[in-house]
Amino acid sequence: MKLSDFDYELDKELIAQRPKRPRDESKLFFLGSNENKHLTFKEIVSLLREDDVLIKNRSKVMPAKLEGKKDTGGRIEVLFYRPLKKGWECLITGSNIREGRSIVIGNKEFEVLEDGDEGLFVIDIDNDTAVDLMEKFGKMPTPPYIKKEIADDDEYQTVYAEKKGSVAAPTAGFHFSEELLQKIENKGVEIHDIILHVGPATFLPVKVDDIEKHEMGEEFFKVGEEAAEAINRANHEGRRVILVGTTTVRAVESASKKGRVEAQSGWTDLFIHPGYDFQSGIDLLLTNFHLPKSTLVMLVSAFAGKDKILSAYREAMRKGYRFYSFGDAMLIEG
Repeated sequence: MKLSDFDYELDKELIAQRPKRPRDESKLFFLGSNENKHLTFKEIVSLLREDDVLIKNRSKVMPAKLEGKKDTGGRIEVLFYRPLKKGWECLITGSNIREGRSIVIGNKEFEVLEDGDEGLFVIDIDNDTAVDLMEKFGKMPTPPYIKKEIADDDEYQTVYAEKKGSVAAPTAGFHFSEELLQKIENKGVEIHDIILHVGPATFLPVKVDDIEKHEMGEEFFKVGEEAAEAINRANHEGRRVILVGTTTVRAVESASKKGRVEAQSGWTDLFIHPGYDFQSGIDLLLTNFHLPKSTLVMLVSAFAGKDKILSAYREAMRKGYRFYSFGDAMLIEG
């Protein structure tokens, strides 16, 4: 398939600049197999069954965006991505950054060890120093289409975020409040967690026309025994499995083979696009409305069908849904 197959036009006024407050008052588009419904997110309880299994990503966003300088004095922006055996891989915005040059972050100077693709570089910094710099000088790495400063860091976290490691939020989870999660649990829904630390692989643009030639960067994931067993048990018993967000889908699918989920952790570069054969028995996917031509809109198209997704997007636009990270939600029945 071609990159242009996943394009659509969006009125910029529909790009949400602030999260909905209360969180669960956002809109919910239920894209069912036989019907569509337009609800408030807290009404998701009415769509759930008492024996459903709900899996969410508890990764927490790091304050990973920092300002810096080149050794020549020019300003740069550094987005810490992940620690390596030696140094950290970072996304650096600025000109003439290359191996052997130095950059200054905070009040310390660091050498660029390796050039990378798509603005990714390895810099000579140990883990403790990197974490210290992020805690002292870092800002939340909100996407560039969000033009307004967030009121506080918690706006760009899910209420259940626990394990730091992401450089972008798993935004499908933004719609849950603690009270709503309690209502869902009280209904009898099993709730379990996985981890996928969101990195540049999730949001870097696709630059090839033939999407099958696109290569995803690696992101760390962990699917524990409790979550894996809950999914497998639900599939065996004919109960529904609901995954919260594309990151959760990629983690669970990375741990799946021949219709069974295995507890495991590691790095995944799984790229899900139309034609992909899902292995984990997903029944419903909760997600936001994604950027045109992104790997995320390709993933949801693989789950529900490209034409169905783009038609739903057009309907959502007509009804004034808010798009992207701070936007409204869609619950898709596979």
